[in-house]
Amino acid sequence: MALQPVVKRSVSGDVFEQIAADVLSGELAPGVSLPSERQLAEALGVSRPAVREALQRLAAAGLVAVRQGDATTVLDYRRGAGLEVLPRLLVQRGELEPAVARSILEARLHNGPKVAELAASRLAEAAPRSTPDARPASAKMPRTETNAPAAQRDTVREALENCIAALAIEEDLVAQQRHAMEFWDLVVDAADSIVFRLMFNMLRAAYEPALAALAPIMSAEVGNVGAYRELAAAIVAGRPQEAADTARALLEPATTALLEVLDGPRARFT
Repeated sequence: MALQPVVKRSVSGDVFEQIAADVLSGELAPGVSLPSERQLAEALGVSRPAVREALQRLAAAGLVAVRQGDATTVLDYRRGAGLEVLPRLLVQRGELEPAVARSILEARLHNGPKVAELAASRLAEAAPRSTPDARPASAKMPRTETNAPAAQRDTVREALENCIAALAIEEDLVAQQRHAMEFWDLVVDAADSIVFRLMFNMLRAAYEPALAALAPIMSAEVGNVGAYRELAAAIVAGRPQEAADTARALLEPATTALLEVLDGPRARFT
């Protein structure tokens, strides 16, 4: 008998997930007041502390407003929530939401080239510049510092090349997508932007549950090893416009194909 680790479930987490799902699906509309803590605890069969903790999480996520001594009110998540709700919005009740998927794909196509461009710009800024030393020979001191910019570029180059090498030998379509995401993770690191980093984290979290379903459509993109090599070379060489153009050429075909699929029957995730 193959035993599996027991997953410990959080009661407050279950309460959070249930209410969050109702808010994001529109079943609980903005402005609606939730039942009191006591009423929620009785209806859900949990303790009041568990309900209180769940409500605090919902408030932190921008889904409800909790006011001491007053009713808890549902907020318009479009106005107050952050990117962390994207995974829950993408798949609701086991079905892919086409409008949310379209938004994610549009963001992917827009952000990818910009992140690649920024990464190349950062490395270009780090490149050493040859400037004449106008000081008299007697004032010149021997240079002892290490070439940190060159080391940075070498680190980025090596990481990207290792990722591309793994992508080139991988045959499993889902694993190929994971290698491709790791490639972009490295590019985001090179771009050194906290905003793009947080956006990438959430877009990746939304995308990962759909890897198996998207594998056939994504196969051409993640199998285009040559394009990844060209993109890596442009980034490491510090050529921003070339990096942006190469990234767009890499991402656009699969994005267009995925947008066309959204016009068909909804995909289910179970």
